[in-house]
Amino acid sequence: LNEWEWIILDIDLIRSAVEDVLKDESLRSLLADCPMMKGWRECVQSLLNDGHQVAIISGGMQESARQIASAFPSSQIWRRRWGGIDRFTASRINGFDTQLHVFCNGWLTNADGTIPDTGRYQVQMHGKGNIVRMLQRRLGVSQKDTASVGDSAGDIDMFHKSGFSIAFNPWDDRPVKEATITIEERNLGLALKAIQDYFRV
Repeated sequence: LNEWEWIILDIDLIRSAVEDVLKDESLRSLLADCPMMKGWRECVQSLLNDGHQVAIISGGMQESARQIASAFPSSQIWRRRWGGIDRFTASRINGFDTQLHVFCNGWLTNADGTIPDTGRYQVQMHGKGNIVRMLQRRLGVSQKDTASVGDSAGDIDMFHKSGFSIAFNPWDDRPVKEATITIEERNLGLALKAIQDYFRV
């Protein structure tokens, strides 16, 4: 299966388990209690405070990415933009945009809140480096000034487009071989320290 087929089948599987019409609100509530990685808030906030641009590039959990993004509202009123959040997520933060750039796969939402049969496909599993390159061009950031954190072989392409990369609690040895360093503990505070040390050099 490719990513697009996986998204469609995943939505269909969830739809088959729900008695009523599948709605965005229902999907969000099912995922509301997903545990977050230790240190995630401090990590992102500290990087923003240091003046860095922060992006989430994920082939997976759309709702987790949106929950994280909504924790860091900007002073700008929400508008549709490349790498932005959807209007439903913006409503969580009083109609404001997020400071983050968010790219992930998941579901779409119709105007009435129902979920269509097809989903949203933004991130190719082995093509995350393409998004990194586009961000670098748009934001005027060099490869040397780019740090990336990932846990799987799908992050290797992103590592190759970064000056500093962290294999964070990796699934197997494949990303370890391509990353600058490896962190085995499930604490993003350690990733934050490593990134800050890199940019201080």
